[in-house]
Amino acid sequence: MILPSVKNINARGKRVLVRVDFNVPIKNGRVEDDFRIKQTLPTINLLKKKGAKIILISHVTDGRTKSLRPMAEYLTSPLCPSPNRRGVGVRFIPGKNLDLIKRKIEKMRNGEIVILENIRNYPGEEKNDPKFAKKLAGLGDIYVNDAFSASHRKHASIVGITKYLPSYCGLLFEEELKNLQITFKPSHPFLLILGGIKFETKLGVLKKFLHIADKIFIGGALVVKALRMPIAKNPPAGGKIIFPAGDPAALDANAETLEILKREIKKAKFILWNGPLGDCENGFSKGTIELAKIIAKSNAKSIIGGGDTVAVVDRLGILKKFSFVSTAGGAMLEFLAKGTLPGIKAFD
Repeated sequence: MILPSVKNINARGKRVLVRVDFNVPIKNGRVEDDFRIKQTLPTINLLKKKGAKIILISHVTDGRTKSLRPMAEYLTSPLCPSPNRRGVGVRFIPGKNLDLIKRKIEKMRNGEIVILENIRNYPGEEKNDPKFAKKLAGLGDIYVNDAFSASHRKHASIVGITKYLPSYCGLLFEEELKNLQITFKPSHPFLLILGGIKFETKLGVLKKFLHIADKIFIGGALVVKALRMPIAKNPPAGGKIIFPAGDPAALDANAETLEILKREIKKAKFILWNGPLGDCENGFSKGTIELAKIIAKSNAKSIIGGGDTVAVVDRLGILKKFSFVSTAGGAMLEFLAKGTLPGIKAFD
């Protein structure tokens, strides 16, 4: 799957609307987890070098005010990794009057970066309202989607806007697509590890990979629901699914379960992991931590994703020990199950 790339555009002097996913945890008015933001910096810096006028668009659901101001402050702070070591230099434009915002954007200089307020403040965003999408598109000359992790949403800033502007995918979007596509034709033995809470979101992945993976481990809070499903009790591929040892309702993986996983990981050449093995939000993260360490030490190619999973790995400081770490949660699962997303189809 080859999509039009930001690498190939002539952006000098052009207003480039960049859809990013800066929906990250906020604590005391500050960015608490900057993983997603850092992964988008290569696209932002590339457009800056190309002389574009960069307008960043994102949604945010965390925090009392649900504002993108903390993200703008992070991007201009020394905490933000960039060549000048003082942040990438971003001006925050508050408010939701697009006419007023457009007048401010028209005064931008080449290489300048602004970030707009939460796009979900507009009712037309989640409704994918064509009138809103057209007005949003009027802020720019070119559109770049670098929000793979939000591209399972049929929203105006993901889907509708592409009807009105030349559209390209960002560097992070390309990396997500390239690496997740590997899962459809992986090296074998292939071990799939599914954890977390929402079994419904993982069911499509389970059905798809029953015919691709050699072994599938189902852990976390998924186990109780999975045991009730005919697909888990009598899988068509037969004998592929592995469950934790002991109480299926346990809040964390025990030592015996981790030994089972360790044996399978040692045999595997490719590992795909999404979702924690325990109730991490309430402190039951020991099993997930141990699993992360085991995979990190293995020789297998490894791809991981899901907010809770990545957060644990990030805290351990071992992100680079994995072949690829996805910024996506729901979008990753939908892409794995269906092979596409609304944000990908929008390029057609």
